[in-house]
Amino acid sequence: MKPPEHNSPDDPREWLNRAKSNLARARNRLPEVYFEDLCFDAQQAAEKAIKAVMISHDIDYPYTHDLTHLMSSLEASGHSIPGPVRRAAGLTRYAVHARYPSLEAVTEAEYIGALEIAEAVVLWAENQF
Repeated sequence: MKPPEHNSPDDPREWLNRAKSNLARARNRLPEVYFEDLCFDAQQAAEKAIKAVMISHDIDYPYTHDLTHLMSSLEASGHSIPGPVRRAAGLTRYAVHARYPSLEAVTEAEYIGALEIAEAVVLWAENQF
């Protein structure tokens, strides 16, 4: 199987493809991979999916990993965020924390929750355009 075709960086479909790529990596649970790394990919999937929606509606997105901030910007432009997608705010902690060694390990339950949230965000984004 080959990866999806690349679109222009200002095309929301490219952002959604990248979100799906991160989501596929987050689902790919291997024994050698930390839950933190999988949660980082879940966060990235949600972030890119939200930015895809923003781009599809010609909304400038701020350069941030803070999903609460991104969703607030989207809402300020008149778009509603459903409850399951709002849960993405909890993924923000994985944007930086999970990328580096830390004393706080992510549990399997936290990973499963992060993956479920990311899946909901990507599905929502797919239905926005």
